[in-house]
Amino acid sequence: MPYMLISTQIRLEIGPTNVGDEYSDPDVMNYLGARKTTMLGNNFSEYNVDEPPRVVLDKLEKIGFRLLSMTGVGQTLVWCLHRETE
Repeated sequence: MPYMLISTQIRLEIGPTNVGDEYSDPDVMNYLGARKTTMLGNNFSEYNVDEPPRVVLDKLEKIGFRLLSMTGVGQTLVWCLHRETE
């Protein structure tokens, strides 16, 4: 998957960071050390890491992801990244 979204709550800039959903690349999730969780009441899973977004962005850059955009949505910060496919 060439696109990736990561997010965090505005008051939690130090982590945790949401790094994927149940369809995310398992190799990337493993590289990040992400845990797959399902919140009570949700019918979907998310991958999370304890690190702040800055650390996650640094790790993703090392494996070829580039930042496309960043925005705030309500109380959430969201980054969109892309990696060229071979």
